[in-house]
Amino acid sequence: MGNFLMLLVIRADSHLHMPMYFFLRQLSFLDLCHSSVTVPKMLENLLSESKTIFVESCLAQAFFVFATGGTEACLLAVMAYDRYVAISSPLLYGQVMSNQLCVGMVWGSWGLAFVDALINILLAVNLDYCEDQTLPHFSCELSSLFPLSCSDTSTNFTLLLCSSVLHFFGTFVMIVFSYVRIVSTILSISSTSGRSKAFSTCSSHLTTVILFYGSGFLSYLLPTSGSRLAMMLSLQYSVVTPMLNPLVYSLQNKEVKAAMGRMFRKYFHSLM
Repeated sequence: MGNFLMLLVIRADSHLHMPMYFFLRQLSFLDLCHSSVTVPKMLENLLSESKTIFVESCLAQAFFVFATGGTEACLLAVMAYDRYVAISSPLLYGQVMSNQLCVGMVWGSWGLAFVDALINILLAVNLDYCEDQTLPHFSCELSSLFPLSCSDTSTNFTLLLCSSVLHFFGTFVMIVFSYVRIVSTILSISSTSGRSKAFSTCSSHLTTVILFYGSGFLSYLLPTSGSRLAMMLSLQYSVVTPMLNPLVYSLQNKEVKAAMGRMFRKYFHSLM
């Protein structure tokens, strides 16, 4: 609901038609897709006695979880670069972050993530899976599927590890590099109010990055697969974080709060 509302606000308000909010709209759409993939089956498992899923359905869900998660990692790196350009070159911001560049970076994020997911899933399809196995997660993820296979999964694990290092850790390094440059630029600003304003433009994105990578890294790096802690981290990564992102941006971003106020006032005024 929050992500859908964010999409409506950014689309309806002309004050938000700029690169920063173009990327935020893409992030909201991604979180909406990610939740649509994981939440329905999770609710079915919680509300019904039947908790089974076909291997084909599980692999399909794993593909979209991998693809949307990978796209979000790339998009967060793109948004970090956008914040760096906005702070370091405010007068050239509109020229540097052109519509063509913004659209190209978004399509590149989607394309890279979907190709990465497709390669991993096609290799996983060829595995033989043992019957009547319990999946120790709330959603189907490749890392939790491989232990259930009766086949040799060493190649799959190697490919998944390489994908994670190049894709997720790679984008994380890009984000860290962007923020190092951002902090360096902010510290060079002489006025306190200028530094405060510059930091405030990054606070929402930085909070989203911490939520996304913090829960993701803990979920995949902790050697506690199948434990209650691992399942709770998986739940946070798959469901809670996408739900919190619009709340983070709406509470910490003055422009978004103002746009929401204008939209609701316009809506209630039309009813009277």
